[in-house]
Amino acid sequence: MKTIQLPQCILCTVYYNSITFMPIVPEFAALGAALCWSLSSLLSMTPTQKLGSITFVRIRMTAVVIILLVYLRLFGNLEQAFSSMLLADILILMLSGVIGIFIGDVLLFLTMDRLGPRRTSTLFATNAPMQVLLGFLFLGEVLSTKQYIGSFLIILGTYLAIVYGKRRSQVHSWENVSGLLVIGVLLGLGAALGQAAGALLTKPIMAQGASPIAATIIRVSAAVFLLWLGFFSKVPSFSAKASLTPRLLMQSIISGFIGMALGMSLLLYALKYGDLGTTAILSSISPVLLLPMLWIKTREVPAIGAWLGAIMVVIGLIFIT
Repeated sequence: MKTIQLPQCILCTVYYNSITFMPIVPEFAALGAALCWSLSSLLSMTPTQKLGSITFVRIRMTAVVIILLVYLRLFGNLEQAFSSMLLADILILMLSGVIGIFIGDVLLFLTMDRLGPRRTSTLFATNAPMQVLLGFLFLGEVLSTKQYIGSFLIILGTYLAIVYGKRRSQVHSWENVSGLLVIGVLLGLGAALGQAAGALLTKPIMAQGASPIAATIIRVSAAVFLLWLGFFSKVPSFSAKASLTPRLLMQSIISGFIGMALGMSLLLYALKYGDLGTTAILSSISPVLLLPMLWIKTREVPAIGAWLGAIMVVIGLIFIT
């Protein structure tokens, strides 16, 4: 069998005869990325609810920065990854991190605390049509008929998943709504908008060939700085709701590792060695993958509306990508 050299990647260190690597099918890598993001959302529920969204994001993102820095030091060229960037690019990436991660991720996990992982995952998918709209408004990108159709399907699927996604017989706490539903929806849409705006800011820089890992480190570091600044400034909302136990700490770190370090590495591998369209489609099925995971975890079969909504969202994402 012909073998290929895989990129030095924390996911792909499977040795063959201690010299070469067995090839990983790019399509499996894309599916693995979607699986990682679904699993990460489940792992995030308990620490989010117990520690509070801001504390969880602070711990999670701090761990991500450390993991990525260690990865670059061991397997890449740390100095070269950052030296190729202009100061203006770094400042834009930092602003992107503030909007997309500091604001976007905090809103995302506030949503998860209120609406649970299923509704949050579906709501967050609306960042795709938001990116399309922002690209049209600020980058002059032309909207295609497929993008219009995809955006409509995502919005309709989100509505179905939220309004008709739960049966009365479902009693697990993750299907309950804490507070007003409309507040949770607005928080979720705010998280999606933050993600879309952050992506819009980074798009021109990434198109110039910037290192994806270095760009991620800059973005996340900007958010982490503000999160720790709020914590040391004794701002009440930045304080933990409960004591940080070793178990909660590990859950937060593992969630960040699986969702960002592992998931993003798989996605980058799939983008490098696979077809762009296939990769985009396979990596976007998280809302559907999450449902059987919830079924196993809660032992409650998701409602028909949840399945239809999630499938419609994925089809919409396929049209957009």
